[in-house]
Amino acid sequence: MISSQVIKTSISELNAITKVNLCVMNLNGEVVAETDEAYNLDKALITNFAASPVDSQVIGDTHLLKILDEGEPLFVLAAQGKGEDTHVVAKICVSQLQNLVIAYKEKYDRNNFFQNLMLDNMLLIDIYNRAKKLRIEAVVPRVILLIETSGDMDNTASELLSGMYTSQTGDYVTAVDESSVILIKSLSESDSYEDIEKIATTIVDMMNTEAMLNVRVAFGTIVGELKDLSKSYKEAKMALEVGKIFYAEKRVTAYNTLGIGRLIYQLPVSLCKMFIEEIFGGKETLPSDLDEETINTINKFFENNLNVSETSRELFVHRNTLVYRIEKLQKSTGLDIRTFDDALTFKIALMVESYMNYLESQQY
Repeated sequence: MISSQVIKTSISELNAITKVNLCVMNLNGEVVAETDEAYNLDKALITNFAASPVDSQVIGDTHLLKILDEGEPLFVLAAQGKGEDTHVVAKICVSQLQNLVIAYKEKYDRNNFFQNLMLDNMLLIDIYNRAKKLRIEAVVPRVILLIETSGDMDNTASELLSGMYTSQTGDYVTAVDESSVILIKSLSESDSYEDIEKIATTIVDMMNTEAMLNVRVAFGTIVGELKDLSKSYKEAKMALEVGKIFYAEKRVTAYNTLGIGRLIYQLPVSLCKMFIEEIFGGKETLPSDLDEETINTINKFFENNLNVSETSRELFVHRNTLVYRIEKLQKSTGLDIRTFDDALTFKIALMVESYMNYLESQQY
């Protein structure tokens, strides 16, 4: 519902131009906003006018008009002025306020519509009927971008996004919880996932620069119809979670690039424990026992496609030192990460450990 402050601002601006005193009251005759505190209208008079079939009435130098919402009275406007144009000014004010009511109602209804759409709370027929009423195109390529801050979400992120992406361009900003904001981004037929990643990166940089917000952005797959937006939203949610577990160093995560992380994320804990026990059962060292230097060495080795020379160069260590570390790891774990099969097994084991640690942290 439109706020009294918005109404007050609107009638004050009109009063400053026309010098006509204006007062907006609810249907019980209570003042919502006014430009002259000297108003003292009989509440019964306002109530009777609101219930009457007429839309306007003149009593002395006071012009009463109804502000309608879908044909039903919402407020009553009283205009007082000595000039002949008072009634015209009152009609202009009514038109302006009715347009504001529609705009605010549309904004609220659109938020409500998209929130229910994301959460699968709507029937298929209702989706298209409400979309038509809210003037939202049903068949347009769109993607969901989920923006999460490191702390509690305030209005800052939502306001910044609303300033960058507006409904005039087919984009909508909403939220379904307190920790994240959803950007429903309208796309052209030629837009690719690389273009979406650029948009996500721009959001991360803008949030950091403009509001000092440390955010993560994840996005789902492109969908062609409104009814499929919930699918893109669920994918973005999974991408956000998987990104935090397996790709913590990345600020932007795409659902279609999650790879093996998506598979591990959907494994039951019992199967994860069974896998770790099968690989490392009876060994003196588990992945969780490794120190930071060893983990860094392993990750750098994997990044360089098991190339010993390149890895030693990037780590600023002698080649023999790196080989010694790898052989020491082989002795304690039973896996030689210089071979593809053992390297693959070890990589998966590290990811499974990360997933189990994440699940454990969520329980506390």
